[in-house]
Amino acid sequence: MIDLRRYADREHLLLASYAMHSSDSAGRGHHEQPHAYRGPYGRDRDRILHSSAFRRLSGKMQVFTGEMGTYHRTRLTHTFEVASVARTLARVLRLNEDLTEALALMHDIGHPPYGHCGEDVLSACMSDVGGFSHNQFALTIVEQLEQRYHAFAGLNLSAETLAGQDTRAHKSEAAVGRAPLLEVQIVDAADSIAYDAHDVDDALQMGLLSIDGLSELAIIRRALQRVRDKAGDLPIGPTRQLLVHELIDLQVSDLLQISVELLQSAQGMSADHVQDAGFRIHHSEVLAVERRELETYLFNAVYRHPRLIPVRESAAHRVRVLFDTLTQNPARLPLRFRRRTESIPLARVVGEYIAGMTDHFCDQQFVNLGHSAAGPLADW
Repeated sequence: MIDLRRYADREHLLLASYAMHSSDSAGRGHHEQPHAYRGPYGRDRDRILHSSAFRRLSGKMQVFTGEMGTYHRTRLTHTFEVASVARTLARVLRLNEDLTEALALMHDIGHPPYGHCGEDVLSACMSDVGGFSHNQFALTIVEQLEQRYHAFAGLNLSAETLAGQDTRAHKSEAAVGRAPLLEVQIVDAADSIAYDAHDVDDALQMGLLSIDGLSELAIIRRALQRVRDKAGDLPIGPTRQLLVHELIDLQVSDLLQISVELLQSAQGMSADHVQDAGFRIHHSEVLAVERRELETYLFNAVYRHPRLIPVRESAAHRVRVLFDTLTQNPARLPLRFRRRTESIPLARVVGEYIAGMTDHFCDQQFVNLGHSAAGPLADW
């Protein structure tokens, strides 16, 4: 058996005082013996990585569906991009990289099929039972629906990993008062940085946006100037790729500069004390304004683009038909979900079943629903 004190010693040497140290973890819901050579957050990361919900992210689109090509991001590729940015932030700020990566890999596993369209439709269908939140559903997955152990349901993740995801599920409450762990905050920042940049990339590649149109935005002009300073004038393809790189680097660099200055006064404080003191990582005021301008532009020019409207409407129709049919005829639910209706409202169970589907699996079950009037649909 490896002496686990060496793991704590390594964290003591590498991590800042205000990082979340493994030795301070509140533990797990179901007690487990410490692992011989992995800390608790490294185990969380691996459990999430090996979960079936994580694998299904490869079949869930981010913004655009498979009907619009194959270049654009899936939930899985987006998740890896978020994890990469978050690890960089954690390393520079001397935060816990294992916890950061676990939170990043987990952050989107609750997303339903068909991107934000699927969530909007499910939330409307489930209005009588409180709506639908992909962040909350991620907790349901890791605490109830994943089946990895014979003695209990879920992945038995550490309290800090679960609390970080719960913070995402209750963002408005977390925005005031006691601050979330710094590791939780940088994953949220990395998510925003990544999707701003890759939505620009995907939309440019698909012809929904142009470099000229984007150049109206201050943050794009700054990123393009950095591209030209380094590489001169280039064709659109290389320019697009370098623009995305600079857009990410610009945001990460700004966040780190502000955060390093902010956390100087936190030296010697524990993670718990930093939370109590309300330390919140943020961008500079200038970049924050530019980011809001970019996100408003993307919302109007991309997410509401005429080419997306019929695709979204078709996807929304499939989700509504599945939801309505299954709530009217719950015998068509897979056995595992029929059993959940004994203790959970039917509408919520139907929503969970649909939310766990990939885009293609949802398409298949929609077809199966029309071809057969009896028998349960397939479990995912």
